[in-house]
Amino acid sequence: MSDHPAFFGSDEEPSGIPADLLPYLEAADEPSEADRQADQARQEAEEAADRADRERAEALRALVENSLLLGPDPSILAEIESDEDEDGTPSDEEDHERMLDDAQQAAQERAEVARIYESIVARAPEHKVQPSLERVSRVMDILDDPHTSYPSVHITGTNGKTTTARMMDALLGALGLRTGRFTSPHLLDVRERICLDGEPISHRAFIDAYHDVQPYIDMVDHSSIEQGGPTLSFFEVFTVMALAAFADYPVDAAVVEVGMGGTWDSTNVVDGQVGVIMPIDVDHQKWLGKTVTDIAHEKAGIIKPGQITVVAHQRDEVLEILRERADQVGARLLVEGTDFEVVTRERAVGGQLMSLRTPHAMYTDIFLPLHGEHQAYNAAAALAGVEAFIGERALDAQVVEQAFGAVTSPGRLQVVRRSPMIIVDGAHNPAGARTVRAAIDDLGLAHVVGVFAAMADKDVDTMLGEVEPVMDELIVTQMDSERAMELDDVQAIAEDVFDDTRVSRIPDIAEAIAEAATRVETRAEPGENVAVIVFGSIVLAGQATQIVSQANGR
Repeated sequence: MSDHPAFFGSDEEPSGIPADLLPYLEAADEPSEADRQADQARQEAEEAADRADRERAEALRALVENSLLLGPDPSILAEIESDEDEDGTPSDEEDHERMLDDAQQAAQERAEVARIYESIVARAPEHKVQPSLERVSRVMDILDDPHTSYPSVHITGTNGKTTTARMMDALLGALGLRTGRFTSPHLLDVRERICLDGEPISHRAFIDAYHDVQPYIDMVDHSSIEQGGPTLSFFEVFTVMALAAFADYPVDAAVVEVGMGGTWDSTNVVDGQVGVIMPIDVDHQKWLGKTVTDIAHEKAGIIKPGQITVVAHQRDEVLEILRERADQVGARLLVEGTDFEVVTRERAVGGQLMSLRTPHAMYTDIFLPLHGEHQAYNAAAALAGVEAFIGERALDAQVVEQAFGAVTSPGRLQVVRRSPMIIVDGAHNPAGARTVRAAIDDLGLAHVVGVFAAMADKDVDTMLGEVEPVMDELIVTQMDSERAMELDDVQAIAEDVFDDTRVSRIPDIAEAIAEAATRVETRAEPGENVAVIVFGSIVLAGQATQIVSQANGR
């Protein structure tokens, strides 16, 4: 457990609570309208989870009674005469009772994670931004700033952030460091957002992380509401949980990805020893600004005094803004093309071979099991960032090979089926769509059928315009999200960008993917590479991944 005095609940008041928040220790017990709404959401989630618990328990016991766990002969149940064998070891019955207990415990923990997630979702969602660092800063202050107990890498940009974070995490782990990684959004499981040593936080640790910080979040909520402000948002709560969980673990290094922007993103409470700025393009204009320079000013906010900031390829006007910010605060930039670069890359079976130059070494013939030219550039930025983080020195070549050879990037040009090839990608803006188009060329695909859905606030017209020249057909579908664009609207835009003879409408995602696979196979000539590409949203990518995995029997 953590050594931070205010970090975990006790009978004593946390010493780190500011005097102006002490009255809210009692006020937090008085239900507000926000509390009542959250309680109602929690109660509904608990009822659903309780039903799931009962169903799981019944199913598990049925498995035991039908010998799917015990063995092929149910009669062995009647042959168990004692709790222990003659040598004192546990009997089969004890083993299987323990197995059942463990399974029930796991089911209860999964249900509790679901309850917690529902209670957090009842708050303002991550796409409804509340631009301020004040709320998260106050909670972290009460917790005695656990995020200052470990060094951090802070990553922003428009696309490539999550994959670059995963690459840096892998490199730091291969160096023997205990790591924490905070990324968003998640693909299938909310625990993916908070990773320890490269793996999603356990159900038990997720539950503990939430309950450890909840009382102090509630205090700041009540204080903010009384002053006419909002409660912490969905993303702010997750930021607090992640940064606190890293201290509790504890980690040697944290890799933290911004949620949106930089200056006022809740993760900007972190003073990253190293910053990484991936390519900046137009996205989230409603909150970040209408032009790429407006967006660049926001993202430049992660550059901190004394920091080494790795800067991936940028437009000239964006690079100028980043240089100005670095000069203002006394940071030092490492710029792609000058300080580091992809020297060579070529397609290989299952990925690509790269040679990368950094400020401290040349790394040759490094295998990366990811598709797309952009992944090589992500790797170069990640490698330069880790060199800077460990003291501006080269890494052992075997460490680099080990780390990059094991990197995965779910939902990013991820091949989820081989025949016919089905690729899912979370591209949700024009820059992401350009990456998909480049990958189609890079993979040498002769025929492509797309499956597409998008959120209502996205630039669908431009996204589809990017891929239209390289896709034979497009099937529009409806993903399960309240934020999703109406299918009629998606179809109208798609028919305008393509033409109505190349656009089909299949609302069910599974049916859409199956039909796309049939059509692309029909077009294929012997020896040609063809693929279905599912894209438009990370939510769609997650749902499609789950559908194909179930169809594959996994």
